[in-house]
Amino acid sequence: MTAIKHALQRDIFTPNDERLLSIVNVCKAGKKKKNCFLCATVTTERPVQVRVVKVKKSDKGDFYKRQMAWELRDLAEVDAKDASKENPEFDLHFEKVYRWVASSTAEKNSFISCIWKLNQRYLRKKVEFVNVSSQLLEESVPSGESQSVAGGDEDALDDYQELNAREEQDIEGMMEVCEYAISNAEAFAEKLSRELQVLDGANIQSIMASEKQVNILMQLLDEALSEVDTIEGKLSSYEEMLQSVKEQMDQISQSNRLIQISNTNNGKLLDEIQFLVNYMDLSKGHIRALQDGDLSSPKGIEACINASEALLQCMNVALRPGHEKLMAVKQQQHLFTELRDTFARRLTNHLNNVFVHQGHDQSSTLSQHTAELTLPKHSPLHRDLLRYAKLMEWLKNTQREKYDGLSRTYVDYMTRLYEREIKDFFEVAKIKMAGTTKEGKGNKFATLPRKESALKQETESLHGSSGKLTGSTSSLNKLAVQSSSSRRSQSSSLLDMGNMSASDLDVADRTKFDKIFEQVLSELEPLCLAEQDFISKFFKLQQHSTLAQGEVESDGVVPSRQPPPGEHRHSMSLTEKDMVRLMMNKIFQSIETELNSLIALGDKIDSFHSLYMLVKMSHHVWTAQNVDPASYLSTTLGNVLVTVKRNFDKCISGQIRQMEEVKISKKSKVGILPFVTGFEEFAELAETIFRNAERRGDLDKAYVKLIRAVFMNVEKVANESQKTPRDVVMMENFHHIFSTQSRLKISCLETERREAKHKYTDHLQSYVINSLGQPLEKLNHFFEGVEARVAQGVREEEVSYQLAFNKQELRKVIKEYPGKEVKKGLDNLYKKVDKHLCEEESLLQVVWHSMQDEFIRQYKHFEGLIGRCYPGSGITMEFTIGDMLEYFSSIAQSH
Repeated sequence: MTAIKHALQRDIFTPNDERLLSIVNVCKAGKKKKNCFLCATVTTERPVQVRVVKVKKSDKGDFYKRQMAWELRDLAEVDAKDASKENPEFDLHFEKVYRWVASSTAEKNSFISCIWKLNQRYLRKKVEFVNVSSQLLEESVPSGESQSVAGGDEDALDDYQELNAREEQDIEGMMEVCEYAISNAEAFAEKLSRELQVLDGANIQSIMASEKQVNILMQLLDEALSEVDTIEGKLSSYEEMLQSVKEQMDQISQSNRLIQISNTNNGKLLDEIQFLVNYMDLSKGHIRALQDGDLSSPKGIEACINASEALLQCMNVALRPGHEKLMAVKQQQHLFTELRDTFARRLTNHLNNVFVHQGHDQSSTLSQHTAELTLPKHSPLHRDLLRYAKLMEWLKNTQREKYDGLSRTYVDYMTRLYEREIKDFFEVAKIKMAGTTKEGKGNKFATLPRKESALKQETESLHGSSGKLTGSTSSLNKLAVQSSSSRRSQSSSLLDMGNMSASDLDVADRTKFDKIFEQVLSELEPLCLAEQDFISKFFKLQQHSTLAQGEVESDGVVPSRQPPPGEHRHSMSLTEKDMVRLMMNKIFQSIETELNSLIALGDKIDSFHSLYMLVKMSHHVWTAQNVDPASYLSTTLGNVLVTVKRNFDKCISGQIRQMEEVKISKKSKVGILPFVTGFEEFAELAETIFRNAERRGDLDKAYVKLIRAVFMNVEKVANESQKTPRDVVMMENFHHIFSTQSRLKISCLETERREAKHKYTDHLQSYVINSLGQPLEKLNHFFEGVEARVAQGVREEEVSYQLAFNKQELRKVIKEYPGKEVKKGLDNLYKKVDKHLCEEESLLQVVWHSMQDEFIRQYKHFEGLIGRCYPGSGITMEFTIGDMLEYFSSIAQSH
């Protein structure tokens, strides 16, 4: 094994600057025996690295090779399997467990001992040795060692030790003195032995010579010992004396410590008492305010607010451990509880009385507003109640049940009050709205007292339990709209409007309706906003609130699911906005119903009112959303806006349907169709109403639907017309449409405007050509034959040589159309055109001028043919262009 160790040191470890300290021949446990060596090594350079290296013989068997190495600092445990019996097996725990079987127990023990020594010397983290005999492990390693790797106690780890430089020099010097040291080792050894004996004798003589000094030294030591004994005696006496002093000092120290503890305890007790006095003492003035304070005067309210805040601070003080066990604290807490309950009852009763009292005061002022379209202002009530806002916040934090009860009481009271006010308000609005159609004829319904007005019974059917119209046969229809033939029907159709005079349009009525509707919305908006602001401030809903679901459902504030029998009623968290919205929904639950009823009445009186309502309602919704998109007002007006938009769409659909159902007279000329003039008046009205409106897009969509329906139905009527030519119907109506669009300049109908102009121009040209026809019929047929010959290949100057088209035949045909006959024919044509055209559109002169242009065009065409086909003949027409212009002008002036 020594030879193998030297070989491994030389071949493997010396080249790597390592020193081999221990070696063991091992094989893996439980496998086929393949021997290898585990080596414990250290590096020769600092810092020292300690490793366990696995060395294996090569397959050829002629040299050793390094197979694997582990750092000793990674070794967690060494398990020797059995500490009492010899066992060659052992385990090394690195990142995993390696199980080995040594060739002998002695090698295993030597290797484990070496590992223990290296661990003790070089590693801070100690390896755990399990099942290892204590004899193999050294008890300690000197902590002050600072030896290098190459010297010191490594002799214990290895039998072999090299000579240092000094030893080598001494040996070389001795060998130089003795020349035969190398050739005759025995003689050299004998010489060294003799010299050693001489040195030993000299040492003995030196020791014997120093005996006298030793005796003297021993005597001095004895004297020193006696002195030490004397000093020890004195120290003992001193110690006895100090012992009594120590006992006295201990007693004094103990007394001081007790005094200090007592002072500390007294200080802490004083702090606790001072804490309780400062934070749990309520002044007599606050107690009187809570028990008997005046809740009706400003000073009394302020005193109660201060007292309630002080009480809340006392009740919410964070007691220290053990305070709750003190009798004085319990008594004070009991006093606070009684004061809280007493004041909560007084406050609740007073506020309930305030609600009732203020309600009576408000109801007494309702009669002042019934004759006018205004809602009573609740600012005095809000101003009076806001003085109690801080007390309501205190009640919310201390007595939540009473706070919720007051909230429900307020909501119930205000619901009845607002419902009565709003109902009366809308009744006045409906009477004024219905009265707009009767005032022009002396109707006095709007000025009669409400109880005596006949409209009261009629309007009641408009806002019953369901808040909807009861039917089209309501007598309100008879009172609001006259059945006279000169009045428009309730639907205000475009067809009917076309047959009305300007007075029948009732522009004043519509303007008054617009003002009434705007007045209604303007009154409702500040009312809702003021109430919402008051609820938020008075009930202090700035934080999350919790309401019992069952309680909320019982008074109808929150429409929620009723829990089935046996189900535990749970709490539902509501934010400030949720609470405010729920209370507003309850208080103003009648607004949406009344608004829908009012809208239905306005739409029933005149469907065009939906235009006014759409614009006004859209503006108010937009304004409310800018203030608070989630507010009650914004939500309610948004819901009503949906109804208004639906009525607007229904109005447009009704106009289109009535266009499709229009019937024309077979005995009279058509003229401008009623729905064409109706569209003009609708557009004029709509442009006035929707100027700078937010919902302009809805009107533009309606424009497109209406104009396409107008176009389609104009063509339909033109095709069905028997008395009036189709071109006249198309020409006149599309000219009227084009003029209307050009005058109103509706940007979204620019395409339809160009289309109307194109249709008007095309049908004007078609009517002129078809009506004028061939006024010089025989002359026309003659020149058609001439053009036919030219088309067949006859040269124009040779046409006169054709028998049927010679100059004589031409003169004969021209003589048949003297100026008088031409004028007579034109006069008959003018009368015919006058019968076809209507007076409203004034297109007669336009058509007549177009016919003049067409006639002149034909005349010039004939003259051109005569000049080309009959050159030099001197043949001309019986009348000139000047004569023609005079004919057309004189005919137009004569009629």
